Amino acid sequence: MFKKIFVILISGFIFLQFIVASYGASGSGSTSGTDLYSSAEKIVLRAKKLEEKNKIDRATKLYSQALKKLQKAYKKDKNNPDILNYLGFTLRKTGKLEEAEKYYLEGLKIKPDHNGINEYLGELYVNTDRMEQAKERLAVLKNCNCEEYSELKEIIEKK
Repeated sequence: MFKKIFVILISGFIFLQFIVASYGASGSGSTSGTDLYSSAEKIVLRAKKLEEKNKIDRATKLYSQALKKLQKAYKKDKNNPDILNYLGFTLRKTGKLEEAEKYYLEGLKIKPDHNGINEYLGELYVNTDRMEQAKERLAVLKNCNCEEYSELKEIIEKK
């Protein structure tokens, strides 16, 4: 009888260890920088749509959610220009312009021709009345044949 109870307890303990180990491998503690970035990117895209519909408060809340995920992603992967791009973007959209600029510039150190960073940094420069610097970002995008060039050009021309 004691042997059966002992075997059941040991089996239960082993099973519990397996469950805990499995959760640790797939639980929230092991989310990769890429997973966090992908999740944040989806939130950013939803926020942009809300912003286009002039639902600024709801968009700002989503940008803040995305920012938290991007900050975690950055801790796991400090050399990903896409993470740095969206970190700058979400910071800019939540009004933290100086901090946004730092992340954009850090991203450009890794990938100087990153279309998104150059466009968004250019927009930041337009919003902070630094038109010459905005035009420098536009010049970087000139030969990309991309929407980032035309979008930044339009913003600069409106100013």
